[in-house]
Amino acid sequence: MIKYLSAVELHGLVPEDAYFYDLPPVRYLREKNRMVFESPVTFFVGENGTGKSTLLEAIALCCGFNPEGGSKHFRFSTENTHSTLGEYLTPVRKAYFKDGFFLRAESFYNMATYLERLEEDDPCALESYGGRSLHKQSHGESFLALVQNRFGGNGLYLLDEPESALSPSRLLVLLTELRRLTSAGSQFIISTHSPILMAFPNAEVFLFQESGLRVADYRETEHFRLTKQFLNNPEQMLHYLFSIEDTPEEKFVP
Repeated sequence: MIKYLSAVELHGLVPEDAYFYDLPPVRYLREKNRMVFESPVTFFVGENGTGKSTLLEAIALCCGFNPEGGSKHFRFSTENTHSTLGEYLTPVRKAYFKDGFFLRAESFYNMATYLERLEEDDPCALESYGGRSLHKQSHGESFLALVQNRFGGNGLYLLDEPESALSPSRLLVLLTELRRLTSAGSQFIISTHSPILMAFPNAEVFLFQESGLRVADYRETEHFRLTKQFLNNPEQMLHYLFSIEDTPEEKFVP
């Protein structure tokens, strides 16, 4: 495997007043000084607010990507909301990637709009995205068009919660694209809540928890266990959830 990004290292002192100072991945980096990537596909998995997207965004910035998404050549900006964590990270490279892309689900619309503006000056701007406006497709269709047409292999691809755009069947399509692209010498780092994606063979899963970070089997994640438990017996799970909801509040008072 060609590891375009074998690790990221922390340099300098992260300001204690920074909102991300005490996030689990920042505590991990302050303690270990580096995060090492061992697999062509690495997943960041954890509850909301544990710093998955913050770290992925910081990795994208230290690798030279636009903070709102796109390739290294994209230079649009709608609102400056990214953290400064990327300024304290140094990428450790074994090789330089020929292709690369940072996908942020929350700013995909802005990226598609930027492409529309590029097309005004260059009629060929959309060719590598399937030749059709991303705005004229559904969210899921446009995302898959991006992966299937724009991602060419020998690249570093950073994806933030790609499942937000995709149905279960389209997630299976994405798995086949991950297989195609890793076979073509690519590396992925993906923040996700999807047990379907986590099942990608030989992927490395970093589990983000308030207690810290650790590498885990995807079957150990709460995402997998809760989804499996629900699908095995949805009626029982719903009965349990609704019985808690209907219980008078005073019963929970110690």
